[in-house]
Amino acid sequence: MENYELVKDIGSGNFGVARLMRHKQTRELVAMKYIERGPKVVLTPTHLAIVMEYAAGGELFERICKAGRFSEDEARYFFQQLISGVSYCHSMQICHRDLKLENTLLDGSPAPRLKICDFGYSKSSLLHSRPKSTVGTPAYIAPEVLSRREYDGKLADVWSCGVTLYVMLVGAYPFEDHEDPRNFRKTINRIMAVQYKIPDFVHISQDCRNILSCIFVANPSRRITIKEIKSHPWFLKNLPRELTEAAQAMYYRKENPTFSLQSVEEIMKIVEEAKIPPPVSRSIGGFGWLGEEDDGVKEDDAEAHEEKVDDEEDEYEKRVKEAQASGEFHGLL
Repeated sequence: MENYELVKDIGSGNFGVARLMRHKQTRELVAMKYIERGPKVVLTPTHLAIVMEYAAGGELFERICKAGRFSEDEARYFFQQLISGVSYCHSMQICHRDLKLENTLLDGSPAPRLKICDFGYSKSSLLHSRPKSTVGTPAYIAPEVLSRREYDGKLADVWSCGVTLYVMLVGAYPFEDHEDPRNFRKTINRIMAVQYKIPDFVHISQDCRNILSCIFVANPSRRITIKEIKSHPWFLKNLPRELTEAAQAMYYRKENPTFSLQSVEEIMKIVEEAKIPPPVSRSIGGFGWLGEEDDGVKEDDAEAHEEKVDDEEDEYEKRVKEAQASGEFHGLL
């Protein structure tokens, strides 16, 4: 930890706090996430710290909000990177389950490189059973996820990638009622019926329309796969050299030093140690950084925050169950 110096706070979420840090020798900027130690989380004296690449370009969501919508070429440029990243996750037997514009970050280069983030809902097919929980963001959820049966998380990711592509092209969500966008039941009905259209003012190629129609298929067994997307004519057009199959195979070969500076065994040892609560009840100088003011978080406040998060999750599940019980839509046959 002594190798880094604080630049500024980036933000906070349900599971930790992110800070922009600078390596004292290399001057490289990194994002460092702090997760409070304890038996409920998977090192400083008080926190588990994870050093990650810093995405200076912000969220892809912010970029589309400023632009309104992208041209077909620009949308394809980001979609190619998204699919490449998801393909790698799937090759490692990880399904994300919450892919969306807000969970895709950009670096600060003139031709931005896309980074997938927030794996809070992700699931490993090697470590876990097939998912059946209703997780994700409503506008991006695949029909089979709403059915509350076991589903293939990888094919659900494909659907979410399709929603992301649609939003980039159109500037709106495909399954929301534009006259009543906050009506959750209408959104569910339209998802289950695969009810969407490309507005007349959006001019895209037939190949682009085709790939969307191959993604938005209610029966996941008939939906296009990531592998098939990567061989689709629309996806292959203007494909950057570094995203070709040959280049990706070279980049991800096991001897590539970009994989990890730590072994799996070393990481697992750190995680196990992080499960042990700190000997003191409050942070030392703020996330283990001496000399910084940090009054800590009162236990009552922490419990209240956990209850709020649980309430938000319960409310989402409640809304899905209400819509299912109403008989307004039925699970996949």
